[in-house]
Parts: sequence; structure tokens; C-alpha cells
Amino acid sequence: MHFNPYGRDAVLLGVSLLNSPPLSIVDLEQRCADAGLVLERRAREQDLTAVSSFLQRWAEVIDSAENQERASRLNVLLREHAEAPQLTDHAGTGWHLHFREDDLPVDRQVCALIAAGTALHLTGRGMDRLGRCSAAGCGRVYADVSRNGRQRYCSPSCGNRAAVRRHRARGARLAA
Repeated sequence: MHFNPYGRDAVLLGVSLLNSPPLSIVDLEQRCADAGLVLERRAREQDLTAVSSFLQRWAEVIDSAENQERASRLNVLLREHAEAPQLTDHAGTGWHLHFREDDLPVDRQVCALIAAGTALHLTGRGMDRLGRCSAAGCGRVYADVSRNGRQRYCSPSCGNRAAVRRHRARGARLAA
């Protein structure tokens, strides 16, 4: 099986960068490398700024209440950042699709990857498989890559805290 950078890992990179924004260009490069993204150039300060701006707009996709609104917002990002798919074998990593031109600045690579990866995630897994954590006071985002498609929390910790709150609330109602 060949690694497809425009799938699960792309949307999870977006979630990671949105929930915990990179603090430096070194941090951005490392997070991209950790996600398996082969950068064709070194990151610059303007890449960090552009990625941060893109992520704020990507958050609007996540926060869209209706599927049509979500699709419309994502389509704008795709038009701005992605290109027609093309086959590539850069860096000898094996043939795969790119939804961008070669040799782009880091911000254009990251934004195209996240936009195209989100489109593939939502169309392949379901339009509701990207959202905000349901735990009270959290607000972090998640991409549901579970088999059953029922993820509603950003982490097991938030899910466990919410379950404990529900359990304690039931106990208090029964005791009253």
C-alpha cells in the first residue's frame, strides 16, 4: 500500500496546526515532517503567517453548521490553494497525486495539502466527520477518522471528563 498524503494525515495535520499553532518556522517544518509532508523548500516567516491565516479560514469550514455552507467554504479554499491533480515522484518517494504545482513555497504546499485532504476526508468519510469538541469549555477541533464515525471529542481525555460529568449529574438527580 502506498502512502497517500491527501487523506487522513493531511486533515490531521490541519487539526494539529489549528489546535496548537506552530510558534516558529522550525516548529512548522518539524510538524510537517512528522506528518510525512516532504517540503520542497525551507519555511520562511511569511509562510508561517500565511499558514496561520489559512487555518483561520479553514476553521470556518469546520464551524459551518450546514453541509452546503461547509462545502462552499471549502470550495473557495480549494480554488485558491489547490490545482488539478497530477502524478509526481518527487524525492523518489513513489508515484502519487499532487493537487498543486511543484516547487511552491511552504505555505502553498501546506494549504493545498490541507484543503485537498479535507475535501477527500469529508467526501470519503462523511460531511459530519470534522468538528469542534463537544466537551464543555474545550473548543478544540477534531477530524473523525474512527471506523464508526461517532467521534465527538478532540481526545479521550475530553470524552472521559464529559462521561464523568454526565455520571455525576445522573447521581445527583437520583439522590435529590
